Amino acid sequence: MFDFNGVIADDKTPHLECFQQALADSGLMLSKEEYYGTYLGMDERTCAAALLLKRDGRCDPSIQARIAERKAALFRDHTAAQKPALFPWVPGFVEQAVGQYRLAIASGGRREQIISALAGTAIEQCFELIVSADECAIGKPDPAIYEFALRQLNARRPRPPLLRSSKCVVIEDSRAGIQAALKAGMRVLAVATTYPAAQLTDAHWVVSSLDGIQPKDLARRLFPPGD
Repeated sequence: MFDFNGVIADDKTPHLECFQQALADSGLMLSKEEYYGTYLGMDERTCAAALLLKRDGRCDPSIQARIAERKAALFRDHTAAQKPALFPWVPGFVEQAVGQYRLAIASGGRREQIISALAGTAIEQCFELIVSADECAIGKPDPAIYEFALRQLNARRPRPPLLRSSKCVVIEDSRAGIQAALKAGMRVLAVATTYPAAQLTDAHWVVSSLDGIQPKDLARRLFPPGD
């Protein structure tokens, strides 16, 4: 299972900038340092809720929804002018993995943004399942999105042997995402595209990128013989 922003798509900066503008339009301020520090790289809904709770003592769902829709509109305008790039090592890795493993995306991003970023790429059809913020209302670091994705994969092939969480690998770039996957009982490969590697050590394996890594390397490293 892949997170999307910061793992597949190299689009963290425009996402954050659009989110900051959407928050500012509702009278909330958020620095880059606060987002990646205090708020641990939470998904935007969780972060917006925390900021509203801090300012107002409660999270008003209508304001939270307004922020989400404003951010989506801003990012839509941005991508109309400049489509987000995929990390250069992603297509090769995914194309090798698709013949050996079931692949899914589990992201706190919006479905339309994920579909748009994948459209026309070599890996557009490689993922059996895409779970986004539109399908799972609870954001990371809660494990809900990974647990939901696993249930959906098993629902697609309901006959035994069903997938078990302990046999799933999650590829993440954020501390919140790593915590979500670990709570779901999954193995985690962290890529240091957003945080320094030293801050991702809760993952089972930390790499700078997927460049030069093959799917079989994950199996050998994360599922040693007898495990």
